[in-house]
Amino acid sequence: MKKIVILGAGESGVGAALLAKQKGFEVFVSDKNDIKENFRKELENAQIPYESGQHTEGSLLAADEIIKSPGIPDKVPFLKAAKAKGISIIGEIEFAYRFIGKSKIIAITGSNGKTTTTSLTYHILKNGGLDVAVGGNIGKSFARLLAEEKEHYIYVLELSSFQLDDVKTFSPYISMILNITPDHLDRYDYKMPNYVAAKFRIAMNQTEDDILIFNEDDVEIKRYMDKNPVSANEWGISTHFESEILRGRFDMSKTPLRGPHNYFNASCAIAAAIVCGVGDAKIQEGLETFKNAPHRLENVATIDNITFLNDSKATNVDSVYWALRAMDKPTILILGGQDKGNDYTQIAALVKEKVIAVVALGADNQKIMDFFKTNIETKSAKEAVEKSFALAKAYQNNKKTESASSVKIEVAVLLSPACASFDLFKNYEDRGDLFKKEVLALRSS
Repeated sequence: MKKIVILGAGESGVGAALLAKQKGFEVFVSDKNDIKENFRKELENAQIPYESGQHTEGSLLAADEIIKSPGIPDKVPFLKAAKAKGISIIGEIEFAYRFIGKSKIIAITGSNGKTTTTSLTYHILKNGGLDVAVGGNIGKSFARLLAEEKEHYIYVLELSSFQLDDVKTFSPYISMILNITPDHLDRYDYKMPNYVAAKFRIAMNQTEDDILIFNEDDVEIKRYMDKNPVSANEWGISTHFESEILRGRFDMSKTPLRGPHNYFNASCAIAAAIVCGVGDAKIQEGLETFKNAPHRLENVATIDNITFLNDSKATNVDSVYWALRAMDKPTILILGGQDKGNDYTQIAALVKEKVIAVVALGADNQKIMDFFKTNIETKSAKEAVEKSFALAKAYQNNKKTESASSVKIEVAVLLSPACASFDLFKNYEDRGDLFKKEVLALRSS
């Protein structure tokens, strides 16, 4: 019996373990950190042996094949030893792909917009009557979907560059590359071409029977494709609102999606739906009934004509750029957190055009305060909400005094941090949830 060792007991690793056990392999799971209780119980219920808080190298090197968590880099010493020994090392996506039967895969990657586009593609296809499941980097792992559910006709998968690093034969029917901007460069020797190449692994095994949907305005994508032709049929989509797929065909004003970046995301999802045979009426219906995931330009509440928006998922500068592009009223911008070497020049012009005040939220706010010449510093979600509200009210009062009228002055307060959240919060969800909690408490008072 072939022995499979799985490194990492998160959603990806446990999903792979369940699928491997179901397919008759001898399975052992190893996690150098403490395994969460829910995953531990799943392994025990499935009678899958595991170790927690350590990696026993002897057990790992006895494997016929290793399935590793996306978060574990290849540079780890025992992985180098395994490779030297000739042990196959793959990821959960590659392993699950071996068991898809006649199903088709729509795989979606990009630095920003993956979750929205993946969720929207799934929703439109499902609304169109197709047998479809969604997973990968959101929700259930691909392997868990195969282990726990009946076989679906289509799997819509969000994939990170880390997941794509470990694919070998994986080949989707439709692949999407939404955009490529600097992110996770520490994983790629701080070389942008390495990161771009990782993203393009999504299309490396596609054939002329497959389709690659891509951002035709993205500099990195165009540069790579000029030097590295793909075999799949190419469908380039513009990031401009008047892209061919939207012009006169679908009404975005009836959807909850706002901003040119979301119109682009919708265009990609629509393209995939058209390829899969969904009619225009069902696509429009899907657009109108879609509910985006939390923390992505999420409308929290409006208090005294001041609208609070939670965009906590915006953990890099490029995400904030697109969020600001979507703003159509004077904006208080809340920035800050754990800096990732951010270059704020990308958003400087938009901040000057649309932002009336920058509020810094983080353990160390000096870089933001220096760049944007602001002295508004906060150390908690509560403080950020209260100071932003006070700034918005002051702006409204000044405008009313200037105009000497009773016209409603609308203002937006946008939490779009451009930074990781781990300085003050557990994760970006925790940051967004606390922001929403404080906004709703303010509304109640």
